Amino acid sequence: MLTGEKCEICGRTLHPDEIAATKKLINRGAVSFRCVSCLAAWFEVKPEDILERIAYFKKTGCTLFRTDTDD
Repeated sequence: MLTGEKCEICGRTLHPDEIAATKKLINRGAVSFRCVSCLAAWFEVKPEDILERIAYFKKTGCTLFRTDTDD
């Protein structure tokens, strides 16, 4: 499921987890967001590292992230 939001760097349409990751990793009050690739570039890590972090946040119950049971 994609949102209407676009990455502030590359303009790609974002997934809700990318919005949540931006809020969790950069600023909870963010109003502009970044895709996984642009977040990875910002932190100078691989995109896989960001995806692993998203999975970790979901597993630990962070409410910013959707789970498979969310509607």
